[in-house]
Amino acid sequence: MKTTAIIVAAGSGSRFNSDTPKQFLEFNGRSVIEHTIERISAAPSIDEIVVVLAEDQLDRISLHDHSKLTAIIPGGTTRAHSVLNGLKAVSNDTSIVAVHDGARPLVTVDEIERTVEAAKGTGAACLVAPLTDTIKAIRGNEIAATLDRSKLRRALTPQAFKAEVLQRAFEGVDLDQSITDECYLVEKLGHPIAMVEGSARNIKITHGDDILIAEALLNAEN
Repeated sequence: MKTTAIIVAAGSGSRFNSDTPKQFLEFNGRSVIEHTIERISAAPSIDEIVVVLAEDQLDRISLHDHSKLTAIIPGGTTRAHSVLNGLKAVSNDTSIVAVHDGARPLVTVDEIERTVEAAKGTGAACLVAPLTDTIKAIRGNEIAATLDRSKLRRALTPQAFKAEVLQRAFEGVDLDQSITDECYLVEKLGHPIAMVEGSARNIKITHGDDILIAEALLNAEN
């Protein structure tokens, strides 16, 4: 059962306050996106990798540098548009598609393997992590309620799907919507999604301090 990973890294990183897109900032001698590609490549279940980048950044990664990397394609104006571009580039014989954020360089092989395996069984799987803070619902400028965090999870990536399920989820979708993950679209199909427990170490590089945290976590691993 062939599995292709789509690594989405076409964002501008506007919240990062840097002239360099966050996926190309370096820590421990490699850029964020290179760390991410290496992690995904190390997973035995992943056969091919498609990377989605901003059009003006396509030449910053080479197919020759990563054995499983088969395509580097331009993204769109939104995440959904970029993922759909990646989906169109996967091989026709792909059975499972795993979508991963390019800005999550510390995903583990175990997380990838368990998520892909769960998707083979249910057709869709989402890597998640528990919440540690108390979560409040708000109304205007006031606290409205306290939510039961034991029933809540943070969505991580990869999120993995049978190819036909993800393709069906994108049918007729307004790509200009703010769609932050693919499970949202699969949820709207009414398709069951398996929950796979992941680690809080699988952080997303969003703000400047996250690079320091990623470096510290990687050094601890080593």
